Amino acid sequence: MTSGVYIIGAAMTAFGKRLNDSVKSLTAEAVRGALADAGVEAGAIEAAWFSNTRQPMLEGQNTVRGEIALRPLGITGVPVANIENACASGSTALLQAVNAIRAGMAQVALVVGAEKMVFPDQPERVAAAFAGGADVHDREGVLAYIERMGGEAPGPGRSLFMDLYAAQARAHMTRFGTAQEDFARIAVKNHTHGARNELAQYRTPFTLEQVLADKPVVYPFTRAMCAPVSDGAAALVVCGKAGLRKIGSRRAVRVRACVLRSASERAAEDYANHIGRRTALAAYEAACVSADDIDLAEVHDATAYAELQQIENLGLATSGEVGARLRAGDFALGGRTPVNPSGGLLAKGHPVGATGIAQLFELTTQLRGEAGARQVGGARMAVAENGGGFLGVEEAATVVTVLERA
Repeated sequence: MTSGVYIIGAAMTAFGKRLNDSVKSLTAEAVRGALADAGVEAGAIEAAWFSNTRQPMLEGQNTVRGEIALRPLGITGVPVANIENACASGSTALLQAVNAIRAGMAQVALVVGAEKMVFPDQPERVAAAFAGGADVHDREGVLAYIERMGGEAPGPGRSLFMDLYAAQARAHMTRFGTAQEDFARIAVKNHTHGARNELAQYRTPFTLEQVLADKPVVYPFTRAMCAPVSDGAAALVVCGKAGLRKIGSRRAVRVRACVLRSASERAAEDYANHIGRRTALAAYEAACVSADDIDLAEVHDATAYAELQQIENLGLATSGEVGARLRAGDFALGGRTPVNPSGGLLAKGHPVGATGIAQLFELTTQLRGEAGARQVGGARMAVAENGGGFLGVEEAATVVTVLERA
């Protein structure tokens, strides 16, 4: 589907609470890094896609966000499109760039995601930004879903999405016998991986006992099982075959497939038709690969349960067996199929508009063999799952991207 499209430059900022930064300054840091990594100047960029979700609410920049953030970097006069698709915004931006290159509309393009989310003086606006990821006109329907799945009514001081994920986790526990310790093992794994990532927000490893004893959020989650609020940015330079011949990058990573799907009408217990599963199957088909070909994955672990669900959706394990596979170390560095070697959202951080691109930065780094202490040996084929929002009984949007070492 997407043969002939390559990532030739990739960069991300350190994620965390960057109180002195703005969307504009974070964008500049990531874009300059990606251009330098690609070995090109700003003038080589023929089109750009800019991913951001929070700036209108928290910084007041309602429109032309990308044009404004990119102008000081010398990226002017070319097509710039602003992308907002909840937590899947960054990977959706890549999809648009890939399609433009395949259509011959550009040969060298920039994809950048930036998010400034930490505003200690605006807690109500920050909370409202998360709540806006579900249908604000059907609040009762969202609450009814949480109750139907066995969850708790939303409580003060936590994101609506923590309550949604907790309800889904409880339903999974009831149906498949999943245990709280399984979610804790995912958190242990990701925080252990994050300790090896110099750009991660949290670099402190946890034991299983420490994760379970951490501050409760909403059962079955403790704080270590939930992604933090983060600031940060990530950027990619992508090109077609003609651009690759001209630039001559030896470190290019091929985009085998990039597929976007939206929520469908399904029964909550119909896991076989979960948006993540449907999107993964479509991406594998487009890439002419199967789950058995995947060497590593980055998935959208906004909570530890989300990672477990996406491991199943990607076909890396069947429903109900993830716990045993975690105990065997299959998804850790050195295991059969490492998942979230970056530390995932749990440790690396989750600046929403940058998250999907940061996943692809990690996979690009891994496929180049440049990940250092967290390198997955012999990595050749990788997959990223990036989902966002909530609609009906699942994420409102999901993108699955398959990358291959060129």
